[in-house]
Amino acid sequence: MDSPRIAILEGVRTPFCTSGGVLKEIAADDLGAIVVRELLARSGIDRREVDEVIFGNVAQPAHAANIARVIGLKAGLTPDVVSHTVHHNCASGIQSLTTAALHIGAGQADVVIAGGTESMSQIPLLFGPRMTALFLRLTKAKSIGQRLGALASFRPAHLRPLIALKLGLTDPICGLNMGQTAEVLAREFGICRREQDAYALASHERATRAAEEGYPDQEIVPVVGPPRFDHAQLYDDGPRPTQSLEALARLRPYFDRHAGTVTVGNTCPLTDGAAALLVSSEEKARQLGITPLGFLIDWTFAALDGRRMGLGPVYATAKLLKKTGLKLDQFDVIELNEAFAAQVLANEKAFASPAFAAEHLGYTNDEAVGELDRERLNPNGGAIALGHPVGATGVRLVLTALRELQRRRGHRGLATLCVGGGQGAAVVLEAA
Repeated sequence: MDSPRIAILEGVRTPFCTSGGVLKEIAADDLGAIVVRELLARSGIDRREVDEVIFGNVAQPAHAANIARVIGLKAGLTPDVVSHTVHHNCASGIQSLTTAALHIGAGQADVVIAGGTESMSQIPLLFGPRMTALFLRLTKAKSIGQRLGALASFRPAHLRPLIALKLGLTDPICGLNMGQTAEVLAREFGICRREQDAYALASHERATRAAEEGYPDQEIVPVVGPPRFDHAQLYDDGPRPTQSLEALARLRPYFDRHAGTVTVGNTCPLTDGAAALLVSSEEKARQLGITPLGFLIDWTFAALDGRRMGLGPVYATAKLLKKTGLKLDQFDVIELNEAFAAQVLANEKAFASPAFAAEHLGYTNDEAVGELDRERLNPNGGAIALGHPVGATGVRLVLTALRELQRRRGHRGLATLCVGGGQGAAVVLEAA
């Protein structure tokens, strides 16, 4: 029996805002609950129709174990709605959507909310093992003498924190942080600093122009945040209308101080945000009387050397094109996550290189994967301007691609991204 066509009925996201900024007081589960409530309101669906909630999240806050369950209940879904959390690093949002599709295809659910959320502001500092051991000794102490002995072993160095965010952005296998992997690609593909800065500037210009045209307004739910609840955040705060090549050129390399080209200006910022999609079979959409935003047609995940993790999009897309028989020029819109300008530019060169395709992707006959047309690639800016709340980005890419297909009256879209640790994800979308 053929699997049902997977419909994306509605989608919404919060503004994406720089960590430590206007959304810093809102926990990841609360950001998720905001988008789920708005998703239900916009779709007009009876919440009793929802069978399951699947959310991607990377930082996994301690106060909200199985954050998807917490989000569903905070959003007002009934306690009988099954919920689970997925963690696939930067692909967590894509994983939530594809898992929803698998469950619907298997007849395990009819309507699923698939989303992603991240508060990078609230990723904690951690005590190291020596301080943890001291606390353990104190809890097990059975006399004043034992307690005093434990306290006497304390040294100020015990309070040196472990920065969970830094640990999370470092690959424990290859030992490089994500910015250092971008430097690897810049050197391998001969991408200079000026090229990276020019790409970063274009991302800000496109995102600014899209905001002026009101395009993100279709996606965004305003967020009113603590502590005073007197301000509604209506828009992404990353795009800079006044950004310039001169300003970007003044920034020092961040990940390789001496010979590097990757800076905070040509890198995506750390960001807070959440996004969610309402997903069902095509038949269920007809029963509900909802015209979908579009359809999820197919997807692939791929894996590669963690040192070159930024090439995940070309690996995953090549695999997807082989699977579906499609060609890159058959996509009207391509949303490729901009973790780093160097990473996007490296993918651009790898996509167009027959030698790369033959050596790394199993292509023959002097054939490349295809050309990334800049007019179709991230036409409304990308993560360098908008930010990259890691658990939510995959959902944002899908939502943005579907909305842009509507505006262009296009037929087919691609959403793809690199994944920390050396992986990639890619999905084929079609307009309704």
